[in-house]
Amino acid sequence: MLDVRRAWRAVSPYAYITPFFTLFAAFGLFPLVYTAFVSLYRVELQSPGEMEWRGLGNYVALFGDEFFWTALRNTFTIGVLSTVPQLVMALGLAHLLNYRLRGRTFFRTAMLLPYATSVAAATLVFAQLFGRDFGLVNTVLGMAGIGPVDWQTSTVGSQIAVSTIVIWRWTGYNALIYLAGMQSIPRELYEAAEVDGASRWRQFLHVTLPGLRPTIVFTVVVSTIGATQLFGEPLLYEGSVSGGISHQYQTLGLYMYEQGWGFFHLGRAAAIAWVMFLLILVLVGVNALVAQRRSRKEGGQ
Repeated sequence: MLDVRRAWRAVSPYAYITPFFTLFAAFGLFPLVYTAFVSLYRVELQSPGEMEWRGLGNYVALFGDEFFWTALRNTFTIGVLSTVPQLVMALGLAHLLNYRLRGRTFFRTAMLLPYATSVAAATLVFAQLFGRDFGLVNTVLGMAGIGPVDWQTSTVGSQIAVSTIVIWRWTGYNALIYLAGMQSIPRELYEAAEVDGASRWRQFLHVTLPGLRPTIVFTVVVSTIGATQLFGEPLLYEGSVSGGISHQYQTLGLYMYEQGWGFFHLGRAAAIAWVMFLLILVLVGVNALVAQRRSRKEGGQ
């Protein structure tokens, strides 16, 4: 009996974590490895069982396709247009809500509503708002004496419109993350800064931002991953997998979907998926490296 108990104590930790690793292997690791395998073959959606070895041919064809570079450039520009304003606005909103305000609970709940809203519903509403002839945005611009903007066919206009949808959906979510980080900063630091005569702006710069650095790095990494995988908003904005007439807002996610389910090239779609995966690893690594070097520099000071 004693040996059975000892054996159970030795095995029980592994028994508790086995369900997680089983699900991870089935739905996470296996699709990743199988996608890498498929990316080395010519596989068509009409006949997925017929596989022709291509080696790196899918990747060579991918890098030789001008629409891939267009999608990569669009992913970068839309990512910057949506991520930078989103995080700056979230930081400002969290800073305001960190002080005692009437109805703070209401405002915190209201900021989560865009995140809880369906991406399809939000994108369809914004597509109407950015309509060229009868859209509310052009109506307001007309009142200010600015001519109508074609938010569907122009490159800059369509990318701004798609970025606006992303900003609207995710700003409140990031604001609550920043707010949670701010509330973990000791109040004694603010009191000491106030005694020294620091204004709220200086408290924000010298107390809040340094205390929020790990949270900011986290939101930057998550937002970078989300921007690289952006799919729903550009797909539903005009209902085209090509991302507009001239692919002006087609992201890598849309390009992968177009290759796999539009042109039926599953092998090339798998190659695009792996390029996106490696791109995410590079971007996350760069963010981590920059944050680490900055923390070392400040630690040395």
